[in-house]
Amino acid sequence: MARMTILTEAELRRIVPLDREAVACVENAFHALATRAVAMPPILRLDIPEHRGEVDVKTAYVPGLDGFAIKISPGFFDNPKIGLPSTNGMMVLLSSRTGLVQALLIDNGYLTDVRTAAAGAVAAKHLSREKSSVAAIFGAGMQARLQLEALTLVRPIREARLWARDGEKAEATASALAEKLGFPVKATIDPKAAVTGADIIITTTPSETPILKAEWLQPGQHVTAMGSDAEHKNELDPQAIAGATYVADSLKQTRRLGELHHAIAAGVVGLDAEFAELGQVIAGLRAGRTSAGEITIADLTGTGIQDTAIATLAFARANAANAGTTFES
Repeated sequence: MARMTILTEAELRRIVPLDREAVACVENAFHALATRAVAMPPILRLDIPEHRGEVDVKTAYVPGLDGFAIKISPGFFDNPKIGLPSTNGMMVLLSSRTGLVQALLIDNGYLTDVRTAAAGAVAAKHLSREKSSVAAIFGAGMQARLQLEALTLVRPIREARLWARDGEKAEATASALAEKLGFPVKATIDPKAAVTGADIIITTTPSETPILKAEWLQPGQHVTAMGSDAEHKNELDPQAIAGATYVADSLKQTRRLGELHHAIAAGVVGLDAEFAELGQVIAGLRAGRTSAGEITIADLTGTGIQDTAIATLAFARANAANAGTTFES
């Protein structure tokens, strides 16, 4: 008899907070990607341009794990105008042995938010300077909030600057973050001022034109770009990649749809140029940051292995907490 557990967003928020275990879970997934025979097909994406919509489907199988996740992740970026969140979706966790559905995680994008923020923390942990204490955040949405929160789990952040095109939203987000995290978070109308003197810069927007200029970057800074998860999105000036130590979450993906894709298109980087992947840096197979003065860039497009990892963690925690509604068939 097959058993399937349904978990709602409210239950998942309760049992899978953004914490050090979630960061470790995603870190281990990156490590596995570099060291094991992971099966991770290309992202399937459907575009619905008339409603500024896109739907991504991601999956990955990690040898040794009992389950694998398939995630359906819609992003409709005009939704806030009608009072709806811009992202939602769900994950299906299936048995690696039988293919039977183990769990339906109706998270409305929450687990994606957590694993994306955790990936940012992993990138900062392995590529930024250990004593990094000043952060600059581009964007004022959910990911801007969670990226800064995750960053505090791995670095001694004591100050943050926040820039977004919507000044009012930037002020509100900065105020909420300062209250939650207990250190100054100031909104700024000047993106260059936000970057100047920052140790870590995180871009979290769906921008289609570069918002971070190469000439603003200073020696020793680390940049995590996590908004460019589709071919038309582009947050970084392509010249920035030419002058930095570049690390991809998945080189196959970033060549196709990340910041690297735009650097190749601009002729700044060769089509076949080799770069390290984050998992290889974590596993010690490739170098990341090798000096205090170099600029490092992590290009995070989001990988199916992160979804399988966070779904597996959620299912384990649900079983331990006896959470969710279980059906037998």
